[in-house]
Amino acid sequence: MKLLRPTPDSPGSQMELPLSDALAGEDRGPGMVPGGLAPAQPNSPAAQPWPQPQPNARRLLVGERAVHYTLKRSSRRTIGFTVDDRGLSITAPRWVTLTDIESAILEKQRWIFNKLGEWQHREARRVLPTVQWRDGASLPFLGKPITLQLESPAGVLLFDAQACILHLALPVHADEQQIKDRVQGWLQHQARRLLAQRLDIYAEKLGVRHSAFALTSAATRWGSCTADGKIRLNWRLMHFPLSMIDYVAAHELAHLKEMNHSPRFWDTVASIFPEFRDARAQLRAHPPELLPTF
Repeated sequence: MKLLRPTPDSPGSQMELPLSDALAGEDRGPGMVPGGLAPAQPNSPAAQPWPQPQPNARRLLVGERAVHYTLKRSSRRTIGFTVDDRGLSITAPRWVTLTDIESAILEKQRWIFNKLGEWQHREARRVLPTVQWRDGASLPFLGKPITLQLESPAGVLLFDAQACILHLALPVHADEQQIKDRVQGWLQHQARRLLAQRLDIYAEKLGVRHSAFALTSAATRWGSCTADGKIRLNWRLMHFPLSMIDYVAAHELAHLKEMNHSPRFWDTVASIFPEFRDARAQLRAHPPELLPTF
């Protein structure tokens, strides 16, 4: 019985570059769903505490390990698996027996254990220090730390690139939300200029033209490209070095020639950005939870 479906496929009319996805493989590459940018490999799932089981969770012994899962019945035609901070959730057709469901779990146990381990790895990394939104705070900009200073000698928002200081022109008693709003506005302004510029550079190299460009604040995508040439890039790319930004720009522009992730697509990316593999590896090593939260 083949009823397994770990994740839904995305529409073919739009190619997206995920922030992270544990189903990624080298043959698929970033952007394909299922697939995408996988975070750094976690330690062995068997040695890690997984998310606490939900009160209504069922329990299945797989070898020496217990798997807890919640089950929801629906009118869907396949058995769907989801792993998130709540653990393993399964949605199954109403007519499928519990025996069939648990057989499916055993068949997909390797995927399930890997996914659970990756979520535990993400949660462990979340405990890293977050940005303290105050005078003297530091955050990444184009791959380098910059320091926030509330007051500005010029009385206006000013970035001193040589000293790596962003003068916010705020009163010393400004609260966290005021500081975050000012920094986010500045980052988005920089993104509109720089990301558009990088797209134009690589579009000329590839000999293509995109029909529109916009910023996105998506929580799960670095960028996307529609079949009619509309490109959206995540403004939070401004935290990364220029090489990683250029990779995303080249990736999305390559979809204007190949709306897929075939070998021809990657050849297209390499034709304008030969070092894409290094940049892709760097992007995979920077999951979104490690970026400043606005």
